[in-house]
Amino acid sequence: MVVKVYGPDYASPKRVMVCLLEKEIEFETVPVDLITGENRSPEFMKLQPFGSLPVIQDGDYTLFESRAIIRYYAEKYKSQGTNLLGKTIEDQGLVQQWLEVEAHNYHPPLNNLVLHILFSSVLGFRRDEQVIKESEEKLGKVLDVYEDRLSKSRYLAGDFFSLADLSHLPFTSYLVGGVGKEYMIKERKHVSGWWDEISSRPSWQKTDFK
Repeated sequence: MVVKVYGPDYASPKRVMVCLLEKEIEFETVPVDLITGENRSPEFMKLQPFGSLPVIQDGDYTLFESRAIIRYYAEKYKSQGTNLLGKTIEDQGLVQQWLEVEAHNYHPPLNNLVLHILFSSVLGFRRDEQVIKESEEKLGKVLDVYEDRLSKSRYLAGDFFSLADLSHLPFTSYLVGGVGKEYMIKERKHVSGWWDEISSRPSWQKTDFK
């Protein structure tokens, strides 16, 4: 049965789509219009009680939260497609560590930049320059840690592409694109090389349509 991915073809749903492509899992997307509030409809709220995206339906199994979804598929189809978890328990520990770093250290300031620079007018709130300034400073400090880490290994969890790297793709593409702060990546040699490599993967190229 084909996996259904609910959500618009951008942001966090792309995190799931890239994972499914890496794992060679057939899927289809089910559009959900955030602007019109379709994600708050009674029908959708039965799938996701918080109204967030994405949600997957895999037969009778429903799961939400993009990082939980990619963990699920990486484990369920461990022997199929790209191994996104590593070969050893130590590998897996590092993958989970850097996936948590992405969720709790990297994503929050970057998400603030995306919201205030790209979507404040669409979502109906005031662009806050102080939030932008503070978020850029916080993200810069995180990227300095990444620069040090990536000076010692090809990818975040070691010398293999993993969920930890994959999870950075959707929102970093905003940073180097619409947010207009590509220099934050490019001025850091090892981060820049890492970004060039992971954003060149066929799974991302196939997903990163405009």
